[in-house]
Amino acid sequence: MFRRWHRILVTLVPLLLALLHVSGVLTLPLVERLDRIFYDTRLRWASPAQLDERIVIIDIDEKSIERIGRWPWGRDKVATLTQELLGRQRAAVVGFDVVFAEHDRSSGLDTLRSLERGPLSKTPGFSDQLARLAPALDHDALFAQSLRGQAAVLGFYFTSDRQGHVQGALPAPVLQPDQLRGRPLAATTWSGYGANLDEFSQAAAASGFFNTIGDSDGVIRSVPLLAEYRGRYYESLSLAMFRVMMGGPKVEPGFPVTPSLGTHDTLEALDLVDGSRRMQVPVDKSLAMLVPYRGLGGPDGGSYQYISASDVIEGRLAEGSLADKAVFVGTSAPGLQDVRVTPMGAVYPGVEVHANILSALMDGTSLVVPDYAPGFDILQLLVVGLLLAFGLSMLSVGPAMCLSLGVFMAILGLNFWLYREHGLVMPLATVGLLVITSSVVSMSHGYFFESRTKRALATRFRSYVPPELVDEMLKQPEHYSMQADSRELTVMFCDMRGFTALSECMPPVQLQSLLNNVFTRLTRVIQAERGTIDKYMGDCVMAFWGAPVPAQDHAQRSVHAALGMVKAVQELNEQHKAQGLPEIGVGIGLNTGSMCVGDMGSDLRLSYTVIGDAVNLGSRLEGLCKTYGVQIVASEFTQAQSSGFLWQELDCVRVKGKAQAVTIYTPMVKEQHATVQQQAELAKWVQFLTHYRSQNWEQCRSQLKALLQLQPQSVLYALYESRVQHLSSLPLQADWDGATAFETK
Repeated sequence: MFRRWHRILVTLVPLLLALLHVSGVLTLPLVERLDRIFYDTRLRWASPAQLDERIVIIDIDEKSIERIGRWPWGRDKVATLTQELLGRQRAAVVGFDVVFAEHDRSSGLDTLRSLERGPLSKTPGFSDQLARLAPALDHDALFAQSLRGQAAVLGFYFTSDRQGHVQGALPAPVLQPDQLRGRPLAATTWSGYGANLDEFSQAAAASGFFNTIGDSDGVIRSVPLLAEYRGRYYESLSLAMFRVMMGGPKVEPGFPVTPSLGTHDTLEALDLVDGSRRMQVPVDKSLAMLVPYRGLGGPDGGSYQYISASDVIEGRLAEGSLADKAVFVGTSAPGLQDVRVTPMGAVYPGVEVHANILSALMDGTSLVVPDYAPGFDILQLLVVGLLLAFGLSMLSVGPAMCLSLGVFMAILGLNFWLYREHGLVMPLATVGLLVITSSVVSMSHGYFFESRTKRALATRFRSYVPPELVDEMLKQPEHYSMQADSRELTVMFCDMRGFTALSECMPPVQLQSLLNNVFTRLTRVIQAERGTIDKYMGDCVMAFWGAPVPAQDHAQRSVHAALGMVKAVQELNEQHKAQGLPEIGVGIGLNTGSMCVGDMGSDLRLSYTVIGDAVNLGSRLEGLCKTYGVQIVASEFTQAQSSGFLWQELDCVRVKGKAQAVTIYTPMVKEQHATVQQQAELAKWVQFLTHYRSQNWEQCRSQLKALLQLQPQSVLYALYESRVQHLSSLPLQADWDGATAFETK
C-alpha cells in the first residue's frame, strides 16, 4: 500500500508543475514551445488546402521584372496596372502590398521644366509643347488619377526606431481615443511610419498597414488588425480592403458585457457597424487576429491564384477575368525579399499572409483563443492528472501504456474537434506533456530513466563546445536542450585572407595540412574564451558565445577571442615568412543580439547552430573588414557590452537587408596596453567624425591630414579622404545622417 501511494504521489508531481505553469506561478519555456509546435501542426492539418477563388494575387514576379523592368516601376506602369484591374477587369477591390513614398522622376518632366525656366525659356513653342506633354509625363499624377474614385487600398508600414522617422502621409485613423472612454488597450504601438505620398493617400479609398509581427521564434501566427500611433488607431491592409468591399462600415471597440459584472476593460472584438448591421471580428489583447492559413504559400501553393503583373499590364487577360474579386498586388520574387516564416513554411510570401486574413473576414470566421481557455486547461489537467495518478498505480506496464495512449488520443481528439468545428484554439501542450510525463514517472518510478535521458542529451554537446563546458552541463543536464530557443548571444565570422594565393602555390595535401593547422590554432583561441564552434565553411570559421551554457560576458569574451586570433595569425605568418610562403590575414565580424539557437537541419544531419537577423548582420560585418582596412569589425551592440578595450568607431552603416543604420567599431588594443600615441590618434579621429557628420568639410580635411601623417598607410583614413573629397563637391544635405549604405553582401 505504501509503495502504491508513493507511486501516486510521485505521479502527481507533473500535475502540480503543470498547474503552477498554467496559473502563471512557474514558467516552463518548453511547454510554451510545444504549444507553438502543436498549434502549427494543428493548423497545417486543418487547413483546407483549397483554392479561394474570391481572392487573386497580382504577382510582381521574376517574369514581370524581366518584361517590365526592375522594381520599383514607373508610376505610369503602376497606373496602367491599376486602371486595368479596376476598369477592364472590374475587380471589387485592389490592395497594394507595397508603399509609394517617393516621387517618380523617371519621366524627365522635372528636367524639362528646369529647361523651360532656364536655357530654353525663350525658345518659341517650347512652353506650349511642354504644357501639352506634361499630363502624360507626370507619372505621379497619372497614378493618383487611376486611384481616384476607385476601390483601391494602399499599403504603408509602421516603424519603431528611436528617432521616430516619418515619411509620407498617414490615412485617417479608424479609432479615436475618445471612443475607448478611458479604457486601456494593449495594441501594438509604433513611433514612426513610412506611408504614401499625400496625393496618393488622398486619392485612394483607404490605406492600411502591412506590418506583420512574429512570435518569439520569428514565426508569423497572428497579424494586428489595428495598431496605435500617437494615441490613434490605424487599420491593417486586410481590414481596410474588407471595409471598402463592405461599403465602409465604422470600426468600434467591442468590450464584452457580463450582466453580473458589467463591462470589462479587455477588448475582445472589433465591431464593424453599418447602420443596423453589426459584424464582430474577434481579436486578442494586442488587437491581433490569428491567421487561418489555407495551405502552402506561393504560386504553386494552391491557396490563391497568382497572376503575373506583366500579363495584366500588357492586357493578356480576358476582359472581366477578375470581376468582383479581391485583388492584392504583391510579390513572390525572392530578390524583393517579401517573405515570412509561417507555420506553413519558412519561405512564405508576405502578401499571402494578408490574403488569408481577408479570406477569413469574408467568410465571417476566425480562430479564437477564448478568455476561458486557462480555466479549461486547469480543468482538463485535474481530470487527466488524477485519472492517470490513480489508474496507472493499479495497472501493469502493458495496460498502463494503453490507458495513457487512450487518454492522450481522447484529449487530442477533443482539441482538434473544438478547433475544426468551432474555431476554438484550446491549450494542448501542457496536458499532452502531463500525460507523457505522468506515464513515464509512474512506470519508471521517477528518476533514473529521466536522468539518463537528459545526461545523454547533454553528452551530444561534446561535438560543439569545449570539454570544460560539457562538464558544467553534466552537473545540471536538465537545463540544456537541443530545442531551438531565442536568446541574446554574440556571433563571430572569421574569414581567411590570402587563402587563394596559398592554394595556387601548394599541393592539395600540404594545403590541407596548413588549413587544419590554422583552424586548430583559431579553434583553441575560441574555446579558451568558452566559445562554441558552429561550423567551418571553406576558409571561414563561425562561432558564438552564450550558448549552450549561458554567459553574461559573451560579448567581451568574443572580443578577447578576436584579438587572440589576430595575434595567432601574426605568429603563423612569421613561420610562413621563414618558409617562403605567402602571408595570410583574417577578417572578423562580431555582432551581439537576439538569435535562434538550437539543433537544426534534416532527419539525416543536424547541427547545433544560430540563425536570425543578428547572425546575418555579423556575416555582413565580416565582409566590411577589407573596406575599412581592419581585421575586426564589431557592431555597436557588441561594443556596448565589451569594456576594457580601446575602441575606434569606423562608420555608421546600413548593410544589405537591414533598414536601420548600425554603428561599427574596431578594437584597437586592450585599454591597459594602449599607448599615449594611440589615445591621441583616437582623440583626433573622434574630432574628425564630429566634423564629418556635421558636414564641416574644411575641418575634416585638416583632421585627416594630421591623421594621415600619423598613419600614412591607413586604408580607413584614405577611404574617408576620398569620401570627403566627393561629398564636399555636393550641396549640404539637411537630412543626411552620415550613414553609409552597402548593397552587396
